[in-house]
Amino acid sequence: MGDKPLRVLACGDVEGRINALFNRVNAIQKKSGQFDLLLCVGEFFGTTSEAEAEWEAYKSGAKKAPIHTYILGAASQETVKYFPNSDGCELAENITCLGRRGVFTGASGLQIAYVSGREAQQEPAPSHCFTFKDITALAAPLLSNSKFRGVDILLSSQWPRGETDTKFCGVSSIADLADKLKPRYHFAGLEAVHYERLPYRNHVVLQENAQHYLYAFNIVPMKNMDPAELVKQPQDVTENPYRKPMKDGKKEKPPPSMADAEEEPPSQFFFDLGEKKPQHQQRQQGRKRHTDGDRPNYPKQPRKPRKYIYLHAFRSPRWSNGFNWTIFITLSQPTGPCWFCLASPEVEKHLVISIGTHCYMALAKGGLTPDHVLLLPIGHYQSVVDLASEVVEEMEKYKSAVKKFCKSRGRRCVLFERNYRSQHLQLQVVPVPMEKCSTEDIKEAFMTQAEEQQMELMEIPAHTDLKQIAPPGTPYFYVELDTGDKLFYRIKKNFPLQFGREVLASEALLNIPMRADWRECKSTKGEEEDQAKQVRSDFEPFDFAVDD
Repeated sequence: MGDKPLRVLACGDVEGRINALFNRVNAIQKKSGQFDLLLCVGEFFGTTSEAEAEWEAYKSGAKKAPIHTYILGAASQETVKYFPNSDGCELAENITCLGRRGVFTGASGLQIAYVSGREAQQEPAPSHCFTFKDITALAAPLLSNSKFRGVDILLSSQWPRGETDTKFCGVSSIADLADKLKPRYHFAGLEAVHYERLPYRNHVVLQENAQHYLYAFNIVPMKNMDPAELVKQPQDVTENPYRKPMKDGKKEKPPPSMADAEEEPPSQFFFDLGEKKPQHQQRQQGRKRHTDGDRPNYPKQPRKPRKYIYLHAFRSPRWSNGFNWTIFITLSQPTGPCWFCLASPEVEKHLVISIGTHCYMALAKGGLTPDHVLLLPIGHYQSVVDLASEVVEEMEKYKSAVKKFCKSRGRRCVLFERNYRSQHLQLQVVPVPMEKCSTEDIKEAFMTQAEEQQMELMEIPAHTDLKQIAPPGTPYFYVELDTGDKLFYRIKKNFPLQFGREVLASEALLNIPMRADWRECKSTKGEEEDQAKQVRSDFEPFDFAVDD
């Protein structure tokens, strides 16, 4: 394949939902073209009779995986029966188990190191576990090569214990392996958290030669890349989270055995389909800051309302050199903690209503009405005018679906966006009962209140592209009514952050002025879960993502 970037999909715990996984892959490939391979970390097989029946169809040849799929070995005693050879083998057409540990090198030169299972605390280790000897046997041949620069991808069932953001979770042996092998990507699985971190250096500044960084887009195998490309520094880079502080210019030596230290049960890094309750929910703390608007006040490790498959593709329109930076998932990265990137540990997934390929729908925190929702891009985009074409296309599908949903319930659909003092696009969707007011009443209310605050809210043609009047970076407020009419205001300064809510909550419309500020409308997590469950059920007949 030369230096042509490989297109890769990655997925976390499938837990036996193999049909759902490959249906999702087919939908993505239909929209985005063919991918070269699919990597699965975490538990691929399930423990129920239904999961066993699903697998039997692929094992017998009645069904075939639509993409070359590589999975890790067993991570629990219950799934050992699915793996006839712990050293790896083809389990079904297009589905290959990599094995207990090793290095897989593809025809393109792509090098994937892998470690399956959980760390064993004793010898001999169960067949679903790895030991310190496995880690040593994997790393030694690579490190003994004087030309070794690192591996392209590291796959592990468990995640690494770091010195900072993962200090309470994971195992030190995987952290030490990641430090030594210098992977450009690292994917891990097993529990119930969907997490990504900033890129980190694989060298110590001014004390070691520059090494490549981690990034997450298209991947050109390292052997085909110019060394200078590998050491370019991405934005927001951090120090290596798996190395202890330097003393007198030397790295502090690890303990004799990486398995000696007492470890806590892991949470996990990647995409999952389960509804497990991680034991360290409270510990995955990220930075918080107060903000205005209807942001979900997300804690870090939520429980999923239902099982989703999150598939991420390594690709980006912004970088052409194939250099990759983040571990665990592959989405555009905000400049700081983001409450709306689906990849972020800040996201409280019990509010999620629907997940598409590029966008998702979530219940608004402190909503004006019980069915007040947000439409958001999965990746990090600040506003509608910043969206890539494929994201715009799916956002329009969500808008169409939610308008039909509102109409079926006798409500007018009002959408608005405030691109001001926010870092991630939130398209607010507020259903307004038809008997309350007409579309003209809603338009007049926005116009009147804007005029009262010396703001010139312009009416723009229904089919006008916002990019024509608001180039990326322009602060603005935008409203879209159920008739397709659009109102636009280019924000200059001191824009009232709750303006959209204040208009809709006014006596002329919903007549709930006490709910104008989302912070005054807080509910308990249990109430939010019940509310989200109801909206999810009501919206399902209109949810195209379910069909995909």
